[in-house]
Amino acid sequence: MLLTNLSHIARSKGDPRVLRPGPSSLASADRLARALGWLSVGLGVTELVAPGRLAHMLGLDGRGGLIRFYGARELASAVTTLSVNKSTGLAARIAGDALDLATLTSALGRNNPKRGNAALATALVVGITLLDVVAYAGVTVAHRRAPGSRRDYSDRSGLPRGVPVSRGLARKDFTTPADYQAEGSVAAMLPAA
Repeated sequence: MLLTNLSHIARSKGDPRVLRPGPSSLASADRLARALGWLSVGLGVTELVAPGRLAHMLGLDGRGGLIRFYGARELASAVTTLSVNKSTGLAARIAGDALDLATLTSALGRNNPKRGNAALATALVVGITLLDVVAYAGVTVAHRRAPGSRRDYSDRSGLPRGVPVSRGLARKDFTTPADYQAEGSVAAMLPAA
C-alpha cells in the first residue's frame, strides 16, 4: 500500500488515482523466494560492510575475511533468487546456510564469551534454512516441467476465429493511402492485390 500512496506523488493531473493494488500474479512460493532474495541482499551488504563487527558479536574474532566472503556469496545468491530462475538461487542459499551453520557451530563452544549471540544466530539460520527449503520445494513444483518436454503451443493460433477465417482479412479491407502508393518502375514490380 505504501507504493500505491507514493505513486500519487508522481501522478500527473488528470491521471486516475490508484485506489488499491490489484492481485499479484506471483505464487506464494515466488513471493517467499523474493522475500528471501531481499533478505540475502540486506545480509550480504551487512556482511560486506561490517564483517569485523559481526565476527566480534558472534565471538568469531579474526574471521572478518570469511564473513566478508560470506557476504559476497549472499549477494550472488540474491541475484539469482530475485531472477527468473529462482530455484538456482534458492539452492545456493541452502548451500550457503550449511556453510553458515558450520561456521556458527564453531562459535558455540564453552570458551566463547559470546556463545549466547552465536546460539541465537544459529537458531535464526536454522529457521531461515527451513524457509529456504520450503521456498525451493514450492518454486520447483510450481515451475516444473517433465524432463525433455517442451511447451506445446500447436493448438494456439493467436487468432480468435482461427487461421482460415483470418487469412486475407487485412488485404481485403485495406486501401493503401495515396502517399504510400508506389510509382513508376517500382509499381510494375509489385504483385497486384
